Amino acid sequence: MFIYQNGSALHSYLTEFSIKGLSDIPELQFPAFITFMLIYIIIILGNTSIFIAISLNSHLHTPMYMFLIHLSITDIVYTSTILPKLLNVLITNNSTISFWGCIYQMYIFLAMACTEVLILAAMAYDRYVAICHPLHYIGLMSMKQSTVLAAAAWSIGFIDPSGHAVLISRLSFCASHVIDHFFCDVIPLLKISCSDTYLVEMINYIEGTVILSSAFILTLVSYIFIISTITKIKSSEGRRKAFSTCSSHLTCVVIFYGTIICLYMRPTTSYTPKQDKFIALLYAILVPILNPVIYSLKNREMKLALIKFKNKLV
Repeated sequence: MFIYQNGSALHSYLTEFSIKGLSDIPELQFPAFITFMLIYIIIILGNTSIFIAISLNSHLHTPMYMFLIHLSITDIVYTSTILPKLLNVLITNNSTISFWGCIYQMYIFLAMACTEVLILAAMAYDRYVAICHPLHYIGLMSMKQSTVLAAAAWSIGFIDPSGHAVLISRLSFCASHVIDHFFCDVIPLLKISCSDTYLVEMINYIEGTVILSSAFILTLVSYIFIISTITKIKSSEGRRKAFSTCSSHLTCVVIFYGTIICLYMRPTTSYTPKQDKFIALLYAILVPILNPVIYSLKNREMKLALIKFKNKLV
């Protein structure tokens, strides 16, 4: 840590942080390492299999499956931003991370989380068009239009957290260098800053409200129309088939949106490390595991594509 005098105020510039991790109990370190190593392998293998299976099957080159590819990519990227460092902390007890490495980790994680929120909203709109306007589906949701939506999601995802990254990188951290979390996240970083964090908190709240609210409202309205349309289908088999096409997506939406809203749409004063770490585990680890499992088990075409991919490997 370097400390320098600027007028009457004492400021500090940190060259590194220390990530506290999930537990202070040494006996739990190795079991936790094995658990998270297996989880990381499952996430990478599951999402990579979905990516390859869809890419190799031309009949799956539709908007719904293209969105699923983007979902798999975001899950791979943001878990790869967090878990390797956590695994290193658990097995080596080396909890240090460079200042700019921490800022980079926070930025990439927020970018992927924002992108996933918007991809899930686009998938909800896709299901709405497919179920409520099946005859106009090709016109309303072509591959070109789905590509534009995906590109917009990625663009907004990378632009949105840039303000957070710049402002947080300019804060002073003279209170502590220990981040009470298992990765560099916005609120834990603000908690250890001795600077005025009001502007960062306001930007976090405003941008989060605009993006999350827009995505949530689009998803909610889409599902209101979807459920209304499904209830009007006369045959029980038709209702079951229609609902099965969107139940997987709805499950992931509830978990992902719910946990993100609980964590980010509130002031830093309400931060409680143990509770927040648990909630963060849900959207940072549980959702990337559930996505390939849920979409594979509940989708017949996806099952067949994965079986074909498996057969090619053996």
